[in-house]
Amino acid sequence: MKIGEVAKLTGLSVKSIRYYHDIDLVVAHRGENGYREYSDSAVNALQFIQHCRELGFPLEDCKALLKLQNNTHRNAKDVKELVSHHLQDIELRINKLTVLQEQLSKLIHDCHGGEQPDCAILTGLSHNSTN
Repeated sequence: MKIGEVAKLTGLSVKSIRYYHDIDLVVAHRGENGYREYSDSAVNALQFIQHCRELGFPLEDCKALLKLQNNTHRNAKDVKELVSHHLQDIELRINKLTVLQEQLSKLIHDCHGGEQPDCAILTGLSHNSTN
């Protein structure tokens, strides 16, 4: 299958597919015409990677998960450990974003707006007093 067809099928851009090929996430064979030809297994791998990316996995983890996917002697505990670590990272980011949301909400609440020059947001940003 040619790269354009693979892009439509997987929802990935041609550029992403080429990049994944260049970093050895997937393998495509060059046809006599010089174009990359993707097998069904390569398309399946790209769909797997796309789903992993949609779930926020970094490429390094996608590569590890794909390797585990293709290893019939894998240990499920290795998969669970990798995904659990990713979940912990997401939870940490959510906590940080929640703190940011609270700080920004307080700044907005403290600012009365209007046409006066005094602004609690700028004062708060200047003094890092958003707690």
